[in-house]
Amino acid sequence: MLLRKSGQFLIIGFVLLSIACSNTPDSNKVELSHGIDESAGGLDSYIVSISNATFYLEKEGGGLSSMLDADGVDWLGFNDTVGSGWKGEYRGFPNAVHKQDGNYFHAMNAGTDKSTSVVTIETDQHVQIMVTSGNGKWQSQYDFYPDRLDFTMTQVSDGYHYWVQYEGVPGGGMDDTDFWYASIDDKAHPINESFLGDLPAPEWFAFGDANATRMIYILHHENDQHPDNYVSRPYMTVLGFGRSEKNKFLNTPQTFSLGFAESTDYGDIEKKVMGLIN
Repeated sequence: MLLRKSGQFLIIGFVLLSIACSNTPDSNKVELSHGIDESAGGLDSYIVSISNATFYLEKEGGGLSSMLDADGVDWLGFNDTVGSGWKGEYRGFPNAVHKQDGNYFHAMNAGTDKSTSVVTIETDQHVQIMVTSGNGKWQSQYDFYPDRLDFTMTQVSDGYHYWVQYEGVPGGGMDDTDFWYASIDDKAHPINESFLGDLPAPEWFAFGDANATRMIYILHHENDQHPDNYVSRPYMTVLGFGRSEKNKFLNTPQTFSLGFAESTDYGDIEKKVMGLIN
């Protein structure tokens, strides 16, 4: 009825629609901003948006605190509350250096040592952030592209080892509807089923939720003979590449891809991962 009263409403509506369209993010671009991750306890973060995800990279700890899908659901769920354990302070990615010449590349919690970070590339197709440990002996690199994040450990402290972990909450919360795929076979495994062994190349894992239309995947680009370990904990996953129980095995530069695949079909997930292999 309002449209019939005056052409003015048509003009206003067109202007508002134009403004809304101009503010819609380009799905083929990478956008970097700076802000606070409120859900993580108010941590100062780099906020990087890609086609189907928004990453919060905590600046001092040098690890991801949140990873939101296209619907705004956080698949990490970190918070820095002391004593929260599996409910918050242990979560994140890559959580790589733990009691190995320091504790680095984990969103800041009571046990994380500080790092420094700097943006080294910023274009609409690629944002790169370098993180250096406080003792100067470790360095990592985050490369954000329109479809994924690549994490690379570029410098390893001499004589020490690390692992790369996804400790999070598939679909926003850990429950019996969650499941995982991996390069071991084409079956869906219940979330409480553990795995220990060297994943067959290409080494990858993916987690899903029966109520979600997407999965989170982690690809290890270099093949090795080191063990990989998945165990479920109350409230979160513990997937470690180069891990067996609490032992760490990686000691050279390695690259891992992290992102969302907009499907829950094994064939689609495998195709997505295989497309990332150099």
